Amino acid sequence: MSTLEQIKALREQTGAGIVDVKKALTESKGDEAKAIELLRKRGGDKAMKKSDRSASEGVIGTYVHSNLKLGAMVKLMCETDFVARNEDFQALAKDIAMHITAGAPSCLLPEDVDQALINSEKEIWTEQLKTEGKKAEMIEKILEGKEKKFREESALMTQAFVKDPEKTIKDLLNESVVKIGEKIEIGDFERFAL
Repeated sequence: MSTLEQIKALREQTGAGIVDVKKALTESKGDEAKAIELLRKRGGDKAMKKSDRSASEGVIGTYVHSNLKLGAMVKLMCETDFVARNEDFQALAKDIAMHITAGAPSCLLPEDVDQALINSEKEIWTEQLKTEGKKAEMIEKILEGKEKKFREESALMTQAFVKDPEKTIKDLLNESVVKIGEKIEIGDFERFAL
């Protein structure tokens, strides 16, 4: 059975509603880790339901590293001006800008990675694999895996969040959609370096 302390702790940790937290704790028989997993899965479902809404409001999130030589700006979009003024939403924009500064993504989604860059990397990988003595049929499979990983590491949405490497930026946005209750998406972003 869920205790009041467990419910309060999970609400603070996940941002989910009381009813959702109680239901997850009941289903997981009081196991907080399993309850969090259930809430995260359901959060993805809720985020999908909001994905067809229009996000025309938002804020510009900024971050400048302490050395004053790196920084980023991100346009974080939401549905209403009310949410754009919300402290949690603004903190999310700043966290994403900080992540962009650290993670240096080249694009938003894995499929947006420049094909010329992929082709160049494939040539290098192929030569490395041949040098290692890999067989031709193995090289193709290895190249597929390397390309997938390279695309995911280059794209903002699939990078591991610098403040919590257990989740991606996409996971972070989905959790925020559930917590805030509106569609949230990343517009443009730019990283600056001296």
